[in-house]
Amino acid sequence: MENAITFAGFPSCLDLDKLKADIAVIGIPYGTPYDVSKPTHSLNAPAAIRQESVRYPDDPIAWDFDLGDTLLGRTGACVADCGDLPGSQADPQGNRRTAVSAIQKILKAGAIPVVLGGDDSIPIPVLRAYEEQEPFYVLQLDAHIDWRSHVDGVSEGYSSTMRRASEMPWVKGITQVGMRGVGSAREEEYRAALDYGANLVTSCEIRREGIDAALVHLPDRCRCFITMDFDVLDPSVIPAVGAPMPGGLSYADVVELFQAVALKTQVVGVCLVELVPELDVNHLGTITAMRVAWNAIGALARNLDN
Repeated sequence: MENAITFAGFPSCLDLDKLKADIAVIGIPYGTPYDVSKPTHSLNAPAAIRQESVRYPDDPIAWDFDLGDTLLGRTGACVADCGDLPGSQADPQGNRRTAVSAIQKILKAGAIPVVLGGDDSIPIPVLRAYEEQEPFYVLQLDAHIDWRSHVDGVSEGYSSTMRRASEMPWVKGITQVGMRGVGSAREEEYRAALDYGANLVTSCEIRREGIDAALVHLPDRCRCFITMDFDVLDPSVIPAVGAPMPGGLSYADVVELFQAVALKTQVVGVCLVELVPELDVNHLGTITAMRVAWNAIGALARNLDN
């Protein structure tokens, strides 16, 4: 599906068979809903994030204090926006096939995908697309651990993301950061995560120990896939999520963590999900989501040789 606006004004490449880029931004609005009769809550997130990224056209060449340079600096990195994938609320299986195929094409082109979701079921097919790739670790930033085996018979929904990831042989390990309060996890899901060997780093631990509490679980130079549910951030920072929970990470925590992970590991993909633009307050949540994506791209560009 064509997008009139591209992220940060990057060149558009809607034909993935012709992709030539180091980093590929792609929107995946449609995933696996629990109720096919209702529009997914994050359907409009990719478009909203792109819209905020071009409010000030000079931003990509302006000095960015988060990055200590301009967006791409002197990296020479090539970034393309591949638009949004088509889909249907009524066709979850088709949505998953479309996502797997698209990510496989991006990887075949030698690019790192930066996915704009969509709800938190999106990372499941994205991770499946890496089946033929070298094994890697998953770093999940989320208020919830997402280890439900299924919800009302749906096993590929947004509460099962890490359970499905744990079943993929090419996933070497999982570190989960930012959980707090209560959510979809019952004691059995918590125990399942521990039995698998997931490293659970709570929001409180990050506040006490800083991002090193998460980094210690990622081996130096390992391959790493980052998936982030925007509800990992405190609702005072990003209110536009479906399941807000007080006590979350700060924007600075997330930016610092992205930069540190990109420096320590070889990041093979990024997935950003669960923004709900319709719940936003004065565009603050969407601006924050855009800035997270912006910083992710900037961090990746500076460390492409890792």
